[in-house]
Amino acid sequence: MFENLIVAARDRKRLAEITAVLGRFGLDSLIARLGRGGDEAPGTPERARLAIEALGPTFIKLGQILATRSDLLSPDWIVELEKLHSTAPTLPFEELRPAVEAALGDAPEAVFAEFEAEPVAAASIAQVHRARLADGRNVAVKIRRPGIRPLMEADLRLIAAMARTIEAKPSIARLRPREIVAQLSEAVLAELDFTQEGRNADRFRANFARRPNLIVPDIHWELSSETLLVMDFVEGVPMSDAARLTAAGIDPAAIAALGAEVVLQMVLIDGFFHGDPHPGNLLGQPGDRIALLDFGMVGHVSPKRREELLGFVQSITGRDPDRLADLLGNWTEHVDRAAVEAAAARLVERHGQGRLILARVVEDIMALLRQHALAMPADLVLTFKALITLDGVLGRIDPDFDLTAATRRAWLMAMRARLSPGAVRDRMSSLMLELATVEDNLPRLIRAATTRLTDPTPPPPRPDRTLPVAVLAGAAMIAGAILLS
Repeated sequence: MFENLIVAARDRKRLAEITAVLGRFGLDSLIARLGRGGDEAPGTPERARLAIEALGPTFIKLGQILATRSDLLSPDWIVELEKLHSTAPTLPFEELRPAVEAALGDAPEAVFAEFEAEPVAAASIAQVHRARLADGRNVAVKIRRPGIRPLMEADLRLIAAMARTIEAKPSIARLRPREIVAQLSEAVLAELDFTQEGRNADRFRANFARRPNLIVPDIHWELSSETLLVMDFVEGVPMSDAARLTAAGIDPAAIAALGAEVVLQMVLIDGFFHGDPHPGNLLGQPGDRIALLDFGMVGHVSPKRREELLGFVQSITGRDPDRLADLLGNWTEHVDRAAVEAAAARLVERHGQGRLILARVVEDIMALLRQHALAMPADLVLTFKALITLDGVLGRIDPDFDLTAATRRAWLMAMRARLSPGAVRDRMSSLMLELATVEDNLPRLIRAATTRLTDPTPPPPRPDRTLPVAVLAGAAMIAGAILLS
């Protein structure tokens, strides 16, 4: 409660702005309405999206994250939130000049052989200008908007305070607001720090060093910082129009196959993937190459999840409902086993023949979760979102594209990687370390087990925490009322 009061006092001006925007669009509490499912007033999803756009980049990022949560929100909300784009009017360069000179240590005209004051792209956090280095290389200069960090940090504090308050409401708890806010904070703070985006680009380039047909622009670290990122300027054809690709001498089918191999390698082998593979971030180039852009949003996949995702696709294409039910059971706790088995059988029956369309499979799974008021693990949500986006992009440029065949090839690659000498050596080292730990602790474990077996005294009862929890929940509700007043 006191933490919420401190936040409200510290960010009172921004809180007043947010309250005014929500009132202008007829929304008393945006997050509360998001949690009401289908009983909201007509037009609420559209009005909520307009309010989010008016509230600025932090709330746009929140809306984009919520747009991935089809396990929590009904389709009409998802459709509306997917319209959110982090765009903004361009700023005159003279407003950015002080920040650029502070980052470069000199005027851009002195650092670059050429610098274009007119931006080539703009978003709510940054805008991009074209420049040329002394060695003739064309570069993109991404400049963070002045004052954006304190604004977004204030928004994060207020959103976190609201999440702490509303999670006490049963109708909202299933949305896991604090988990979503944690994901939002991680995404926003990473996006604000351009050095993180640069490191992500370097990692992707290293992972695909053996693929000359995948281009990741070089980062010019000597000119880059937290507020300014300088990278090679990359041009190409967005992977959204087969006719444009063909006119540029690019084979859409070859590009689709390459795109699938690249993203499946990220997810199933490297465990580090591009979180937003939409057409604007995947550019086709002559020679049937793909240039990858925008590395601010990335995802991580644990080795266990990689095996589960491979098994997920194989259980559908191999028509194995029992294996699929086991996987769904791991992902959806507290669902009756009979319901999971019935859902798995329906999924295999509906999607186990012909071309696999991942979006339709995931839609059915999300409907099951909404039916049981459950949520999918956050890491799986982002992974599925990336794969579905890729499936849709590649299906548009190559109608015959089949994710099933691409997944089989990825499975073979994963097996080769798993059985490589280096991977086997790493697993053996981990096993030996575990055995050594057990050996070191064995005497203590034996003594503890012997004592437990010979001591008939039962352990003391655990204190009843029901009352303190209820008191804390009530305090949170009061703080929320103050915040929203």
